Amino acid sequence: MKKTSCIIIEDEPLAIEQISDFIAKVPSLILEASFEDAISGLERMKVNQPEILFLDINMDELTGIELLEILPVKSEIIITTAYQEYALKGFELAVTDYLLKPFSFQRFLQAVNRAQNNLEARNSTADFIYIRSEGKLIKLLYDDILFIEGMRDYRRIFTRKKSIMTLQTFGELEKNIPNEIACRVHKSYMISLSKIDEISNNSVIINEKIIPISKTYKKAFFSLVK
Repeated sequence: MKKTSCIIIEDEPLAIEQISDFIAKVPSLILEASFEDAISGLERMKVNQPEILFLDINMDELTGIELLEILPVKSEIIITTAYQEYALKGFELAVTDYLLKPFSFQRFLQAVNRAQNNLEARNSTADFIYIRSEGKLIKLLYDDILFIEGMRDYRRIFTRKKSIMTLQTFGELEKNIPNEIACRVHKSYMISLSKIDEISNNSVIINEKIIPISKTYKKAFFSLVK
């Protein structure tokens, strides 16, 4: 049986111990590493991302929210925190679940099952995604995507034939569209790699649209292009 890889980033040793014990009780999970600070966890995530990330929010130097804003995370993210007020921000960043401490093993299992179901769906051979727009689900082929632009609360997905407005977040779109198909280049833009007409040091051109490349995403973008 293939096991689902997990990492814990949590600054409370007792919380790390509890989550580690919970993971050990589930035969389909394997704990690869745990970190007591977000900076160490961030360095590991840059090199190798797990399938499930258990992430605390309120940590010194770098918070869990800041980590998610800095690094495009493909993992299923399960937030573990004692602070309920971060739930809305977690939703905006497309986290899988939000565990409010102290949480039970049953609640932990619910979050893990949700994450594993998401992973199974993402690992399918589908070449499309369903986009929620105006109360409907619209089938969008990956090959039709040109780029996606953030517009306040909305994301506008541009294709050669039309554009689609959705409230789905960039985090949700990044998680469900394979990185080799489309990637983030700016806080307000996600682009289709196969549709790039021209690349400069700080921008790309797609269908005559000049799209900036920000410092945050530059290294990851150029590694994909190479």
